[in-house]
Amino acid sequence: MFSIFKKKYTVKTDFSGLRADMHSHLLPGIDDGATDVHNSIELIRGLKDLGYEKFITTPHIFWDMYKNDPKTIGAAHTLLLKEMNTLQLDIPLAAAAEYYLDDHFDMLLEAKTPLLPVKDKMVLVEFSFIAPSVNFKNQLFQMQINGYQPILAHPERYSYLLNNKKIFDDLKSDGCLFQLNLLSLTGYYGKPAADLAQYLIKMNYVDLLGTDLHHLRHLEAIRFSSNLMASVSSLLDSGRILNPTF
Repeated sequence: MFSIFKKKYTVKTDFSGLRADMHSHLLPGIDDGATDVHNSIELIRGLKDLGYEKFITTPHIFWDMYKNDPKTIGAAHTLLLKEMNTLQLDIPLAAAAEYYLDDHFDMLLEAKTPLLPVKDKMVLVEFSFIAPSVNFKNQLFQMQINGYQPILAHPERYSYLLNNKKIFDDLKSDGCLFQLNLLSLTGYYGKPAADLAQYLIKMNYVDLLGTDLHHLRHLEAIRFSSNLMASVSSLLDSGRILNPTF
C-alpha cells in the first residue's frame, strides 16, 4: 500500500508546540473530509506523527450541501472513537463544527439552538469563497449577543478581500478571532491566499492555526513543506497563538 511517509524530506515537521489542531475534517463520511473510518484513522495517525497531541475536528454545517447537526456529528464521532479505542490509538479527539454563515445559521441563532464550540464558547465560522453574506457583521454580532466568541476560519482564503483589507480591521475591532490554515503558508491554495496569510501575520491578526485537513494530499503538503516550520515557529514565538491553550 502506498504511504506518503516513505517520501524523503529534509525539514523536520514538528507541530508539538501547537499541541492541538482545532480545525480539521476527520469525522468519517459526513462532509468532504474523511471518506470512512479507515481514512479517518490514516489521517489521525499522520497528524499524530507530526506532533499533534489533541484534535478538535470541525465538520461542515452548510445546509445546501452538508446538513449536519449535533446528532449526525455525534454519531460519526462515536463511531470514530470506537475504532480508535479498538486500535488503542490514544489521542484526545473532540467534535465541534465549522458553520457556514447562511440562512440556516441565522435560524439557529434566532432559535437559540446551542452551537458546537471548539472550546468554551468559541465557535468556528466561515464565509463563502465567492463573497461574504450581506449581513455577516450582524450574524457575528448576534453570535456575540448569544454569548459566543466568533472565530473566522481561514480569512486568508477569501481572495475577494485582497482589495478590501479594511474588513479585517473591522472584524478584529469587533472582537473576531482569526484562524489561519497551515496549507496557506505552503502556497497550496495559490499566491492570493499566501499573500493574504502573510499580510494577516504582519498585522498580528492571527490567533489560531489549523490544518483544515480533508485528505492525504493535504497531509502530504503540510508534512513536506520546506518553509512551513519557520513560519509556525515564528508565530508561536510571538505568544499570540492560542492553540497550546486548547
